[in-house]
Amino acid sequence: MSAAPDSPAPGGGTGAADPVVRGLRGLPVELTARVPRLLEAMRSVGSGLELHSTLNRICETAAELTDARYAAIGVVAESGEALADFVHHGVDEATARRIGRMPDGHKGLLGALIRTSDPVLLTNLTDDPRSCGFPAGHPPMHSFLGVPIRVQGEIFGNLYLAEKRDGGTFGDYDLDMLRVLAAEAGIAIGNARLYEAAQQRERWIDGSVAVTTALLAGGDTEEALQVVAEQARRLSGSAAGIVLLPAEEGGLEIVAVASEHPSRVLGVVVPPESELVAEVCDGRPVFVEDAAVDPRMPLDLARAYGPVMMLPLQSDGRVLGALVTPRTREGRPFTETERTLAAQFASQAALALMMAETQRDRERLAVYEDRDRIARDLHDLVIQRLFATGMMLESAQRRSNVPEVRRGVGKAVDELDVTIQEIRTAIFALQQDPAEVPSGLRTRVLREINMAAVPLGFKPGHRFTGPIDTLVGELTGKNLIAALREALSNAFRHAGSSRIEVSVDANVLLPDRRPGVRLTVADDGVGIPDGGRRSGLKNLERRAESLGGASWYGPGIGEGGGGTTVVWQVPH
Repeated sequence: MSAAPDSPAPGGGTGAADPVVRGLRGLPVELTARVPRLLEAMRSVGSGLELHSTLNRICETAAELTDARYAAIGVVAESGEALADFVHHGVDEATARRIGRMPDGHKGLLGALIRTSDPVLLTNLTDDPRSCGFPAGHPPMHSFLGVPIRVQGEIFGNLYLAEKRDGGTFGDYDLDMLRVLAAEAGIAIGNARLYEAAQQRERWIDGSVAVTTALLAGGDTEEALQVVAEQARRLSGSAAGIVLLPAEEGGLEIVAVASEHPSRVLGVVVPPESELVAEVCDGRPVFVEDAAVDPRMPLDLARAYGPVMMLPLQSDGRVLGALVTPRTREGRPFTETERTLAAQFASQAALALMMAETQRDRERLAVYEDRDRIARDLHDLVIQRLFATGMMLESAQRRSNVPEVRRGVGKAVDELDVTIQEIRTAIFALQQDPAEVPSGLRTRVLREINMAAVPLGFKPGHRFTGPIDTLVGELTGKNLIAALREALSNAFRHAGSSRIEVSVDANVLLPDRRPGVRLTVADDGVGIPDGGRRSGLKNLERRAESLGGASWYGPGIGEGGGGTTVVWQVPH
């Protein structure tokens, strides 16, 4: 006989009023007691969208749910043969890095779940024949439980647990809980990956817009190529961004570098005999897993690098050069998505290069046409009239009997002859190629501000004090532009500001009484949190100190001093 609809359910309440409890009837008490914790764990796992923080949250939740001391997620590489990332809980960072580099991560116990979809449940992992041992400093571990995490039907990675807190072993109930958590984790990871992919594509699109703006702004080509290198380095998360263009003697010359030490490789020519140069010049991208050991890489350039992308700057079947983004020896390999986005970025940069070249050709042609018109007018009209005027004066000179008049008219005729010669010289000069006059510092500052307006969504304000174009030297000017670019980039990435003010003052006296120039970038953003990253500020300090100056920061221009003000000053 069936129970009445309102009969009490185990543990209190009515079955009709609590379908979750009604559905758990007949399950072991140990399992039903953990259900609230499991539901809370599932809610916690799916509460974020940032991938790495989601993985950290899964580890912490799994450890708490099963009373495990240690938890980790091994993210399977795209090749499916190794671990691309190792997220951990309960183990210090140094030990985790050693685990991630162990042979075990490729062929041992951790790698077992890469090649099989079955869970692994061990009483003592050291007795398992697949174990390769522990690295130095690794805490002792005995009980072990591992299950795969699937995202949209494919193995994303594996969730590992080790060492029960009470010294016991993992059981079937732990395995059931972990399977449920792994299924929920797969959904959360899938959402996080979609969100991260969308954010990543948005960043690459913004970078492409900034590059296109720089190249089409009609300014200095060298600075525009520097923007390409810096954007490629930032977007790909690489140690450097390098732009190479064809060299006069053949091969590819490094013309723009964004790295910690750009001057070391700037101007280096990779010879045409290089296999890599031949592939890139044929329009084929090259991906190197470890540049330091790849025989095709020039040893002096590749010694400090690991994974490398070499992408042709190609548009409409024409290869204009190459874009190289190397990572450090410890850097992770480039994913398929990163390779695709970088290749699209390189194509966009190449198209912008061609459009900029076409635009400069049109402008040059317009200048030539205008000069031809001016030269024709000078020759056909002005010189002829001056010559006719000279003839009339000479005739009047011959008719005059007054010596003073004759001398005055003769002097005027001589001046006309000189004027005619000067005009003819000007006509000849108009037929020469126009010299490219480098942009002044003021123009370059305005160009950086205009480029920053694209990702920021608003245009920063600006103020100039003193004759910065004449007082500030070329080396100082280049470093000031780089410092401005770094400060605006920091404001865009970290400040979350709605207002930025840029000031350049060339009438500054440094503490040692030397004349100098001061760059000030102030925003109304969130400011710099305690313990936050300050790598960008340190870069500004190093750049200023290398020129004998200094850099510091303080309160911003937001309400109550909110935001950040960065000051960078150096000698002229």
